[in-house]
Amino acid sequence: MSKNKKNITSKSQTKSKSSSKFVFWTVGIIAAFVLGFIFFGNNTKSEEEAKPKESIDYSNQPFLGNESAPVSIIEFVDYKCPNCMEFAKNTVPTIQKELVDTGKAKFYVMNDSFINVDSIRSAKFAESVYQELGNDMFWEFHDLLFEKQPEDPKDEKVDVFTEDFLADTLKEIASDKEVDMVVKNFRDKKSEDAWDTDMAYAEKLGVTGTPTMIVNGKMFTGQTLEDLKDMVEEAALVVKKSE
Repeated sequence: MSKNKKNITSKSQTKSKSSSKFVFWTVGIIAAFVLGFIFFGNNTKSEEEAKPKESIDYSNQPFLGNESAPVSIIEFVDYKCPNCMEFAKNTVPTIQKELVDTGKAKFYVMNDSFINVDSIRSAKFAESVYQELGNDMFWEFHDLLFEKQPEDPKDEKVDVFTEDFLADTLKEIASDKEVDMVVKNFRDKKSEDAWDTDMAYAEKLGVTGTPTMIVNGKMFTGQTLEDLKDMVEEAALVVKKSE
């Protein structure tokens, strides 16, 4: 699988346990020259805080970076979450440049599909893309889904990310044969287990909204990219000492 202490948007729909919203992303100004870097307020499920350490199996999860990188960052996403869309557009590229491309960390995404049925359908379809077409195609599809997010997803409209819509979206980057493979995988429910695994991790790790980042099993609660860099550096030192 970020910001200013002001909530940018609130989540469309909460889980039954949700009672209120909170924000932990803030706006940070980064680099010596005027590089604006925005960490957007996350869509939340509750005000509960958790700082767990969990053993995570990263195999069979889509990621960016070098597999040998010492630190693993997970972003939990919902494809109907407007903050996740902004995060993918404005923040992930900087994380990739500063932490992933430098070999300091690898970046994973996992699903926390809680807004509505579109969230679940699109997540499972993306898992089918990963299973059938591999990591690179998954990331292309992942980014494209956020580009195609409804202009006002807060209205909670469903049946936007229908199977036909998802297949047509995939056709923009894949052949008809490849799309047929993915659709068959999706209809045969072969991506169910992968989605279930992600949702179980979201629960175990105390994820209360999207986007949420986990660094080597610990929740990121900082406010800026510099905070994230510091956490990655600390996690790398722990790994080095344990070797």
